[in-house]
Amino acid sequence: MYKRMVVAVDGSETSGKALDEATKLAREMSSIILLLHVCEEMPIMWDPDGMNMILMQNSLKAVADAGKELLEKHRRQLVEQGMTVETKLVETYGGGIGSAIAEEAQKWNADLLVVGTHGRKGIAHLLMGSVAEGVTRSASMPVLLVRR
Repeated sequence: MYKRMVVAVDGSETSGKALDEATKLAREMSSIILLLHVCEEMPIMWDPDGMNMILMQNSLKAVADAGKELLEKHRRQLVEQGMTVETKLVETYGGGIGSAIAEEAQKWNADLLVVGTHGRKGIAHLLMGSVAEGVTRSASMPVLLVRR
């Protein structure tokens, strides 16, 4: 059923849980997984597990380097489990991470897009937005949202 799965990873506990769920499905369906990490250039970043503001200068290179390390770590783990896996790092400049994820999944002809969701509400949602919400609005294929 789902032979090509895209899993968005960002290093958070939530994206780790999404990867775990995608791995279970991929194993059962003999699917290939594309691990996708999107970096967005921005002068201010938020700590993914809290509300700490971090001022960044030339943030994209540092974020991209960390993203490459994250993708390689997850790729090695999945290959060790016998999974077929590809990786892709995408850099975006204000276009929105959610729409970038959905666009890459469509380009790769994904059957399923798997994303972790933090379930933020109120001011946290207003300030930090929702990548998962952007993905579900933009995606042309089924989306599996995994909560932490």
